[in-house]
Amino acid sequence: MLRVAEKQYISSMKEKTSITLSSDLLAQVDRLAGSRLSRSALIERVLRIYFRERTRKQTHARDLERINAAADRLNAEAEDVLACQTIED
Repeated sequence: MLRVAEKQYISSMKEKTSITLSSDLLAQVDRLAGSRLSRSALIERVLRIYFRERTRKQTHARDLERINAAADRLNAEAEDVLACQTIED
């Protein structure tokens, strides 16, 4: 398992790349970044948020599928139990 310092070192390793963006999108990046962030820093931050959210949604969908499957089994079991019960006067 990676320690915090190792994770920070790995996440701080950068690779230079080149992307092509439409001028209107680049203008939005520049406005949002302002003087506080570089374009690269803003794009990296946005991508990290996107991938974290995507992973969270996938986990949520998987968990919901498991919950629904368990609910289906429990509902079927409850129906069986109720079908076996008799009403006594």
